[in-house]
Amino acid sequence: MKRTPFTCLTLAAALMLGACAGTGSQSATAPTVAAAPVADIAADRAAIKAMAGDYKVTFHFIESAAFVEGYDLKEPKKSGAYEVVRVIEERPDFISLQHILVVGDGKEMPFMPVKHWRQDWTYEPREIPDYIGANTWVRRDLSPAEAKGKWSQVVYQVDDAPRYAGLAAWSHEHGEHSWASNRSWRPLPRRDATTRSDYHAIAAVNRHAITPTGWVHEQDNQKLILTGSKPQVLAHEVGINTYKHFDGIDVTIATDYLEKTEPFWALIRAEWTKLERDHPKFGLTIQGEPMEMYMPILGIAGDVADGKRAPKEAAKEAIDVLKSYVTLSPGTVRERLAADSAEATQD
Repeated sequence: MKRTPFTCLTLAAALMLGACAGTGSQSATAPTVAAAPVADIAADRAAIKAMAGDYKVTFHFIESAAFVEGYDLKEPKKSGAYEVVRVIEERPDFISLQHILVVGDGKEMPFMPVKHWRQDWTYEPREIPDYIGANTWVRRDLSPAEAKGKWSQVVYQVDDAPRYAGLAAWSHEHGEHSWASNRSWRPLPRRDATTRSDYHAIAAVNRHAITPTGWVHEQDNQKLILTGSKPQVLAHEVGINTYKHFDGIDVTIATDYLEKTEPFWALIRAEWTKLERDHPKFGLTIQGEPMEMYMPILGIAGDVADGKRAPKEAAKEAIDVLKSYVTLSPGTVRERLAADSAEATQD
């Protein structure tokens, strides 16, 4: 299969992603969130859409406690970026927010757009994809009673592959507009997946809260070891990602990329959605950070953004790439981790 070579854009994506964890023009100022009862779907939608805008972001993670004898807490990790967030699709019960990083300093390194994560919000969903470890997901069906009054947040990776999902109701009490998920599992963040292999998943509570200057994403993380007879917490970690409104860069760098590549990414999203809908369980054929899958796809998207390739034709090649890394019979998590460990030992 012909693979698109890496470009300066994809190289920047690799460097930046390792450090971080309908399109159209929108103002950097968030919509006003009106005070309303918890069950008010209009207030929920306003809070979700308030996360769209232009931001200077700080990512800060601190390990706070160890639960395995002999484990030393790692040094805190702090990084920053510029991020543009746009609503790319919405219906009365659904809102999709796409994040685009803007990397560079505008001087020695020109500003460049890098597709980042996506968050899909669904009101009273029927199912969500649950991450169970070892780059494997299972579909979890929800009863009407379980989903009543709640929104799911499903987070997707840079190539639109799923990462994790949570379910909760938005709260609008005491002047605070916030959403705190159930504890759910996710793959290792890139900041750890690219530097360590002593744990295998994170069980996290995610909290999103709208602030006067933007919004904050707070995380209560348990780092889990999955190779034993049952999961073992290695360490606790606190994460605080702060999004502050910022108008100091030209956001058309990001919005132009989004506009030019949206037809391409819509086809990629549709392929992942079909996989989630049609298969109760699926996984990736590779473990750890799946750079070898998403980097070629980002490279193909870069060609679309540069006008070198038509979106539909390029999407066919990108879908072939993602299909080559998807398995519909992934086996158990312990089997997959053991096989990966054996392969690493041989190497």
